Amino acid sequence: MEPLDTPPPKPLQGEIWYAKLATDPPEYLGRPVVVVSLNARNQEDRADTVLVVPLSTTIKDPLQKTNLRLAPGETNLNEWSELQASGITTIRKKLLHPPRTKLRQISRSKIQLLVPMVGMAMGFLPEELADPK
Repeated sequence: MEPLDTPPPKPLQGEIWYAKLATDPPEYLGRPVVVVSLNARNQEDRADTVLVVPLSTTIKDPLQKTNLRLAPGETNLNEWSELQASGITTIRKKLLHPPRTKLRQISRSKIQLLVPMVGMAMGFLPEELADPK
């Protein structure tokens, strides 16, 4: 258990951390998540939450439009994984735990690919995302 006075981490956008999400089964100790919130928020001492997207090594149907597949070289995980845009959530920074081994930071261009997937998970059609009215 961490001391109460330990400051919460200050993650960077695209970093892979571990966290137990509220939607995870009880047997999960934690899963990889990618921080997607702005660095201004992530680094701010007064902001105690960050926006994260779950990263899963359980690969879904390739036609799934809200999952972004990542090669092992993009994450430094041992297997292929997927960012699950439909699982985007806000968590407290203090719930983030660093990985045991160094993982890669997901590129900004990959995070940009994730943005319309979050919109589709909210029920917007691709053409509605491209031209909001």
